[in-house]
Amino acid sequence: MPLCLLEDVKKTYRIGEEEVEVLKGINLRIDRGEFIAIMGPSGSGKTTLMNILGCLDVPSSGRYTIADKEVNSLSDDDLSVLRNEHIGFVFQNFYLLSYATVIENVLLPTLYVERARDGVARKRALEILALVGLGDRGKFKPNQLSGGQQQRVAIARALINDPDLILADEPTGQLDSKTAEEIMKLLAAMNERGKTVAVITHDSAVAAHARRTVRILDGLIIE
Repeated sequence: MPLCLLEDVKKTYRIGEEEVEVLKGINLRIDRGEFIAIMGPSGSGKTTLMNILGCLDVPSSGRYTIADKEVNSLSDDDLSVLRNEHIGFVFQNFYLLSYATVIENVLLPTLYVERARDGVARKRALEILALVGLGDRGKFKPNQLSGGQQQRVAIARALINDPDLILADEPTGQLDSKTAEEIMKLLAAMNERGKTVAVITHDSAVAAHARRTVRILDGLIIE
């Protein structure tokens, strides 16, 4: 049963008087428990595809369904709830709050979940930090950590609400090759624990960690 299903998804942006079709009819199925890499050069449409997968944007036409919910029909508020409950994001630039501690950064997504109680959420955050190898760094600030450690914090933050999908956009783009390999092994370990992982990348070494690679070019899946 698919977690994510895109059916003839197109996305068009208006730039001045001109309409630019970025996605030209994407059909893609991502099953629960998959580890998939989406590869493409700059300008191929992979970032737009990522935004739609992550419910940061909606198709101009076609259908996108995630966790049995059709995205096209949802309000902005419903999309926010869907993102927070079902998707964990890992970005190239980490996006950690510099003034907050590691554990405070990890806990950020729980602020929007009514069922999360402070004590329960904090206990889970500590467990996840231990899982990603940062059990002793909870009180540190981001500027006291290496780039690889900051990305581990970002992965812990992505896991805190127990999402169905971990969506990683160029997660190793700011890291040296050794640290990048460690981060990809960590994402692979999360996949082995049952998480669905989708990595958007232009790097074949990153894509090699995935079990399936999809290539996009000029707004179309070519492989």
